[in-house]
Amino acid sequence: MTSDVFLFLSAFLASAVEMVEALTIVLAVGVTRGWRSTLLGVGTAVAGLGALVAALGPSVSSVPINVLRLVVGGLLLVFGLQWLRKAILRASGYKPLHDEEAIYARERDEARRAGREVRRGVDWYSFTVSFKGVFLEGLEVAFIVITFGAARTNGVGLAAAAAGAALLLVVAVGALVHAPLSRVPENTLKFTVGLLLTTFGTFWVTEGAGATWPGNDAALPALLGLLGVASLGAVRGLSRQRDVVMRPREAGAAEG
Repeated sequence: MTSDVFLFLSAFLASAVEMVEALTIVLAVGVTRGWRSTLLGVGTAVAGLGALVAALGPSVSSVPINVLRLVVGGLLLVFGLQWLRKAILRASGYKPLHDEEAIYARERDEARRAGREVRRGVDWYSFTVSFKGVFLEGLEVAFIVITFGAARTNGVGLAAAAAGAALLLVVAVGALVHAPLSRVPENTLKFTVGLLLTTFGTFWVTEGAGATWPGNDAALPALLGLLGVASLGAVRGLSRQRDVVMRPREAGAAEG
């Protein structure tokens, strides 16, 4: 039960982050150049992603469960640690915060400057940009659904339900505000998702290698808490290090 809750929450948050990024691109292009070709690109990308998940999903279930957990856990570790690393660097000031509003403005300006090439009544720029944005971000969502679900019985259905719930929420909010979801604390979400993915990755790699966690699924919250404390400690350490490095530079600039 605990593992199912964590799995649903992880898949939901990870999918929501990717969908916010895709929605930002779609809104910028649709508002600037029109919705017909933009939505056609979105629909084509969604159809392609659906076919991909339908083709790959069943084949994963034929792999032995321990091998699957080892492989999936390793992939989630790589994926989660990448998100967690970037989130730690952003939180400590070493990397700029992710700004959906700035991305929206950039995409909108590029859409305005682009020429208008019409093929069979379709604005090719709107179609290709929306298709690329939705398909690439959707690939990550598909990866999340397949990998999260593959390591558990009936897990694909649970992960797909979480992704569907995230899609409904993001689309509903996007339709209401009709603007980039800049108020969504995306960097906080990515920090949380990075922790959850790393937690599941560590948990499943260990199980796939043949070891057993104390309390089985009950070990997940403890593992998450341990990784969370370590990550927050890394943020504090890097923030202090950055302050030590930047203070002499700022003092020199003020004197100059």
